[in-house]
Amino acid sequence: MAKVKRQTYTLNMYLEKMRDLDIRSDADVQRLSGQWNNAMTNELIVSVLNGDYIPPVILGQEENSQMWIIDGLQRSTAFIMFRYGNYKVTSSVEEPIISYRAKVRDADGEVKIDGAGDIVWEGREFDIRRKGFGQLPEELQKTFNEYQLDCIIHENYSMERISRLVRRFNFSKAMNVSQKAFTFVDRYARKIREILKRGFFIEAKYTKADRKNGSLERVIMESVMCMFHLDNWKKSSQIGAYLNENASMEEFDALEDCIARLENVVTEGLYSAFTAKNSFLWFALFHKFTKLGMDDRRFADFLCAFQNGLDEKEINGKAFDEIDQERSTKDKTVIMEKLDFLETLMLEYLGIPKPEPEIDLEDALGFVRENIDPFAAKEDIEQYAEVLDSLLEKSDCGEKLLKAENKLSLVGIVAYSFKNDIDLDDWIVDYCSRNDGYISGQKENYEHMKKDLQQFIKGADAAHTDAA
Repeated sequence: MAKVKRQTYTLNMYLEKMRDLDIRSDADVQRLSGQWNNAMTNELIVSVLNGDYIPPVILGQEENSQMWIIDGLQRSTAFIMFRYGNYKVTSSVEEPIISYRAKVRDADGEVKIDGAGDIVWEGREFDIRRKGFGQLPEELQKTFNEYQLDCIIHENYSMERISRLVRRFNFSKAMNVSQKAFTFVDRYARKIREILKRGFFIEAKYTKADRKNGSLERVIMESVMCMFHLDNWKKSSQIGAYLNENASMEEFDALEDCIARLENVVTEGLYSAFTAKNSFLWFALFHKFTKLGMDDRRFADFLCAFQNGLDEKEINGKAFDEIDQERSTKDKTVIMEKLDFLETLMLEYLGIPKPEPEIDLEDALGFVRENIDPFAAKEDIEQYAEVLDSLLEKSDCGEKLLKAENKLSLVGIVAYSFKNDIDLDDWIVDYCSRNDGYISGQKENYEHMKKDLQQFIKGADAAHTDAA
């Protein structure tokens, strides 16, 4: 008679049973092993070494006592790779430092005993990055081997019934990119969910899928990113981790305030503009609008005009929807171009002249092409200028550094940061605190700043390594 029982093995015993084929991983309909990426394997190993919970492995056992893995194949093969193979935890592991207790030994290797006859213990830490099982301290190897792995065994099952269970236990759906990114923003996750309870998100025309697949949580993260961290824009997979470290509760409060004001002026027909794809752009644009000192109903007027044909107006030979066609819709350059397009359109509709950039775009374009990127376009320079303005707002640069004659080299260092994917926020603050002047030759000044930036990055990397 078929029955189900729970059996707990040490991890070492479980893996030995796999090696001896008492437990087999090749059930008739089981998918192949190797479906996991390094990040998944890393986290599984960290869970074991920290003694964290791992869901039970589901096994099917035939009448002849042969056991087959029904659910848990990827975990099992990952354990095998680490314990007996050549797998090493990669450097991208999220929590690389493992704390453990070890017996204190004297110079002869003997365990120390205190005056009361008790073993002397001490706390230690071990960095598991680029380490395989054989490189772990003896204590952590023991922790791995002795980890208690629960197994649920379906006894006296035929292969047909085992196949049916494989199908049943693999009906689950993995987290998508948005849902996984949300798990990294734990400092603000509760705040994000509170914002999503507002009436705006009840009235807006988001789909049922948007409301359950993490799209709305992504909208909130993208909005804060676009409003306050546009120069460091991250795509969906990285956005949660970035905001967790760099955002503030005040920024989320500012977004909620914008949404609260929009609730008072956005009518039913206007909600259709707020899609999961573009909502963050409208929130960021309204944030810019609030600085104009106008009645919020004027923004609603613009939104209405946009929906009724203004969206087809061309700026620099392109309409709004055409911007997406050249590159990925979530590339930083596309986001900046879209937001600039909407701001230009809005200011024109409101009859407000757009401030002229302090930088001569033609001169800056020539400087960047000559010294940083020969393929730079005028639109790139406009974006670099916007980023530069944002950076200078966050720093305390002296008047000499801010002179118009010095803007070419400043735009150049922003172009360099774009080309090499470098975050300038911390460096610009540090640089301005140490400098209140510049070399009149802009190429020479650019090279001076680039060298300073490179040294700053090396120092930051060294400090991070020492701390680890």
